[in-house]
Amino acid sequence: MGDILSQEEVESLLSEAKGTQAGAATPPKPAAPASPPPATPAAQPAASSSPMRPKEKITPYDFKRPERVGKEQMRALQTMHEGFGRNFGAGLSALLRSIVEVKLTSVDQLTYSEFVFSLENPTCFNLITAKPLEGQLILDINPSLLFPIIDRLLGGGSTPTPPARRPLTEIELRLVGRITDLFLGEMRRAWENVLELDLSVDRVESNPQLVQIVPPNEVVVLISFELTLGNVRGMMNLCIPFNSIERIGNKLSANSWVAISKRPATRESIQRLSDQIGGAVVELVVDLADTHISTADLIGLRVGDIVTTEKDIRKPLVLRVEGQPKFHTTVGSFKGRKAIRVVDEIEEQHVDIGEVPEGEAGA
Repeated sequence: MGDILSQEEVESLLSEAKGTQAGAATPPKPAAPASPPPATPAAQPAASSSPMRPKEKITPYDFKRPERVGKEQMRALQTMHEGFGRNFGAGLSALLRSIVEVKLTSVDQLTYSEFVFSLENPTCFNLITAKPLEGQLILDINPSLLFPIIDRLLGGGSTPTPPARRPLTEIELRLVGRITDLFLGEMRRAWENVLELDLSVDRVESNPQLVQIVPPNEVVVLISFELTLGNVRGMMNLCIPFNSIERIGNKLSANSWVAISKRPATRESIQRLSDQIGGAVVELVVDLADTHISTADLIGLRVGDIVTTEKDIRKPLVLRVEGQPKFHTTVGSFKGRKAIRVVDEIEEQHVDIGEVPEGEAGA
């Protein structure tokens, strides 16, 4: 579709139309008698030297298909679902144990009737509830893609079988539910920076022309993906009615995306991150000694031998967390078990990663 006409372009169209009508209504004037050619170039009429008016560029506009979703919102939807396609392809490849390529092919605006009549019948027409968005979304999966996926889930080989033109059975619908659940999970993650969606499949239909979630002339956003599984290719379409995203149009803009990606950390986000990593297991290592001995002495070590170092035993030892020096400690015992006590924290700017502390130990 073309761009939205500006006010100047609309006025130009109206003026051109009025000029055409006026020219048609005025009868042509009789031709003037031929006059002898002028003797000199100076006798040429002054009107012939006036420049011709350049033709203005006219863009066709269909008033029956207005663009109700702005360009910024369309770009935001495209950016979100490009990342979604990569993640969904990776998840689907893991589920089917085969390489599946998912590519976003288009993000367009059209009417609901145009979308419905462009689909095959029968097809897999999933009606999706996406709270808190109003209305329902539609996920359409082409049958030419569904039957090879079902065949793969049931242990079929790599040779594709010709798809059958029939509605899905109950068992096949249960298997397709695994694909739609994966789709909704990745879609939820793709939208989380804009809105927390609660997605669920309301019902599945085979004839798309029997389902009317919005009026036929209502504008919808159609997001199309091309899936490639071996030698099989098929389309998967996500239909989002305009009335579902009308109230969140301000969130689907480039400025809000920049603000989301660059917003500073808040106390709540820091606490949430701390709670998530608080249970992570890390490795603690205390370096007790550092010395050099010959290989012959190392081979000859026996139980009870003493290895001496030049490190004063009263100096603190270094505690490393995942290989990084973090604390100064002392050794001792606690409740009958060997223990270390943290003395102070090592400042990061004074840490030398390659430094190995000296110590004293017995073998």
